[in-house]
Amino acid sequence: MKKLTQIFYILFLINNLLHAQTMIEETLMHEGEVREYTIYIPANYNENEMVPLLFNFHGGSGNIDSQIAISDMRPLAEEAGFILVYPQALEDPNDGGSTNWTHKQPTMHDDTRFVEAMIEEISAQYFIDYKRIYACGYSNGGEFCFELACRLSNRIAAIGVVARSMFIDTFNECAPSHPTAVMTIHGTKDDYEGISWLGTLFYVSLDDTNEFWSTYNNTDTSPIINQLPDSNSSDASTVEQQVWRNGDGCVSVEHLKVIDGGHDWPGSFGNMDIDANERIWNFLSQHDLTGRIDCTTSFDDAFANEGEPFKMSPNPFNNHLTITRTETISINYEIISTSGVVLLKGQLTEPESMIDTSMLPGNLYLLRIGSSITKILKTEW
Repeated sequence: MKKLTQIFYILFLINNLLHAQTMIEETLMHEGEVREYTIYIPANYNENEMVPLLFNFHGGSGNIDSQIAISDMRPLAEEAGFILVYPQALEDPNDGGSTNWTHKQPTMHDDTRFVEAMIEEISAQYFIDYKRIYACGYSNGGEFCFELACRLSNRIAAIGVVARSMFIDTFNECAPSHPTAVMTIHGTKDDYEGISWLGTLFYVSLDDTNEFWSTYNNTDTSPIINQLPDSNSSDASTVEQQVWRNGDGCVSVEHLKVIDGGHDWPGSFGNMDIDANERIWNFLSQHDLTGRIDCTTSFDDAFANEGEPFKMSPNPFNNHLTITRTETISINYEIISTSGVVLLKGQLTEPESMIDTSMLPGNLYLLRIGSSITKILKTEW
């Protein structure tokens, strides 16, 4: 373990020297604690264009530096033009001071609120695409990504998880609000069948994890299975790709089963047939909060009987915006500035509701109704 830590540190130093000019170390006062995160802004960032946001969470007992060392996504951020964030977990007093995202019981610790606070803080500084906020993570950081997909689904569009299945409480209580694309990457020699202790199940199997998400997303029952090329025979492992397609909103669930793989981040250490960084980003970037971006069936169409579809008119608008829905179930709305500030909010209670926008200056805004977010433009005429 000491040797592995030294390797991570050397990799981190080399990578950081190459990208130091755009790495920004930030702090945020949250719930009485000074929280830390490092943000990477691509060189081609344009403050007038919305960009995706990707959180990358370190494993248990890890830190920002160790996660950058094993999962340096800065070259991808440069190429694809997304903002990349590496947050830091707090020490868990119930686990010997390990820096964990999910603290052991009994605890009131909840880092989903920290993620919300980071989103608000970053959105106030940069033009973030609210529909394209993603999360990925390693081990305990991956476990936390499942939490975000379940409990912060109004913000998180899709997740990528390496070397972790779902915690039993998350599995039993998960209730996302939209079709959610999920990628899992896991070695068969890494508690693939789940984790139990003294007859109590703590983590479900990867099969159960993938079945949960494929069932929730209403995908095809059986996955398409491909054996990926064994491009590196020296790593003593191979990769089987399983993809459940045709879910609501055209989302898919993808699993990369690393046969004979361990608690690794493929492409960095362990299996070298695939690059987990590239696989995760390529998968996540195809989706937003409504589903797959190029889907011909909209999220509103897919849920036409659940009271959330809406139409707005006119757009562009002036002093009033009319929202027409198919149901009378009350639902919250927010009009948000491009810097992330909520300017107007309220409830829609009728099939047709008019929002008074006369106090807003002409500008581009985001309209959030339930879990759906769209751009709206107010004119001065």
